[in-house]
Amino acid sequence: MKYLSTRKGLEATSAETIFRGLAPDGGLYVPAILSTAGGHLPDNQSLATLRAAEEAVLGVLFDDLPTEVRAAAVDRLLARFPAEDPIPLVERDGLHMLELFHGRTGAFKDVALSMLPVLMRHAAGGKRVLILTATSGDTGSSAMQGFAGVDGTEIIVFYPATGTSRIQRLQMTTPAEPNVHAVGIRGNFDDAQAAVKRIFADPGIAATAAAHGVTLSSANSINTGRLVPQIAYYVLAGEKLRPSTPQPIFDVVVPSGNFGNILAAYYAKLLGSPIRRLVVASNVNDVLARFVKTGVYDPGERFVVTNSPSMDIRKSSNVERLLWLVNDGDCEEVSRLMSDLETKGRYELRPAAKERLLADFAGGVATPEETEAEMRRLRMACGYLVDPHTAVATCVAKRLGYPQDGVPCVVAATATPYKFPETCRRAFGADVLDDPPPSIRALESLPVVQREVVDIGEIDQAVLRRIQR
Repeated sequence: MKYLSTRKGLEATSAETIFRGLAPDGGLYVPAILSTAGGHLPDNQSLATLRAAEEAVLGVLFDDLPTEVRAAAVDRLLARFPAEDPIPLVERDGLHMLELFHGRTGAFKDVALSMLPVLMRHAAGGKRVLILTATSGDTGSSAMQGFAGVDGTEIIVFYPATGTSRIQRLQMTTPAEPNVHAVGIRGNFDDAQAAVKRIFADPGIAATAAAHGVTLSSANSINTGRLVPQIAYYVLAGEKLRPSTPQPIFDVVVPSGNFGNILAAYYAKLLGSPIRRLVVASNVNDVLARFVKTGVYDPGERFVVTNSPSMDIRKSSNVERLLWLVNDGDCEEVSRLMSDLETKGRYELRPAAKERLLADFAGGVATPEETEAEMRRLRMACGYLVDPHTAVATCVAKRLGYPQDGVPCVVAATATPYKFPETCRRAFGADVLDDPPPSIRALESLPVVQREVVDIGEIDQAVLRRIQR
């Protein structure tokens, strides 16, 4: 499989994209095969299990990785999820809830981050890798769990020191394996992500890392090794729906922050999964919902800490991959748009690209108050407990009238409510979370060992200290 960078069209193999994370031109890597839509997944085999769906997706988009490496990555994923049904699809209140939260940290990030260490070790070819990851709450803990104890790798997670839930912080500050590190920052996710991207592009830091035998990479969804495995669960959802619906198509609603999860659904559509519409569900940091409705990306100055903290993001990296697609692989246009974002603070799609975007995507917003009201409503309606991010998605789905036209609507249930007990107590008026998963229950008895907190301007030095040790 050939990959291209979004800004200059630089070519790379699958392994190179996993190893590097960010492309040398500052852009992201995209599979060349997706520049034209087409049914590239095998149509002569059942994809109704997670193993089959993952093997099919990896076989198309990571076909130049050895078969045994791909198989080992899938094996590691399945070993970290419930054996009977790793990703259930359950119908509640007229919606099909794709439960992505049954991994070790209770968030959808566990799927890909169970597999990435296997892919990364192969891609690194024995080199020492230092992984830098910005997180709004969930990626950090999943990445630390995924890479804990993995030979030849070390990871630093940068997370907002305020704004995450208490459970999210404990998941990042209690791991004691010597190769995983969490650093709180006095800032938000956008600050952390900008710093990490700047560090990747800094030749001085790269030279220092090389002198110490270290290569920098990423575990965010800017890395293809994070993004590609997420495609499979949307393929799986479509296969699970087939026996129960006369409609071969379905709609997808995804609570969206950095745009990686819903982009994976769009990739699934381009690979042949019968997805009709992709609905971006935003909290009041609503840049994505506005973008998919207008074709104008304008983060603005307003940033709000909400009760759905993993979506408290204004500058979403993976949108750049979407820009490449809706502009038919025009790297010059992607570079222009990203330059406009940097210099003008916003950009607007050309008419043809805007038309293509609006044909596939829709968007909606839920406020913090509406989110908690939706959590209460679902519990009263059908006894189903959802976390605040999933509630943003179901709130938006209902407001926009999904399911529509007899077409099933799949909602990405992205986290367990047990990660957000404070919000659940407010929403439900009582503590109804009486059976936490063992991994979350154990957090209360673990000592906090990751205590470093830095200002935004100190992030570079935190990375250099780790390189030079």
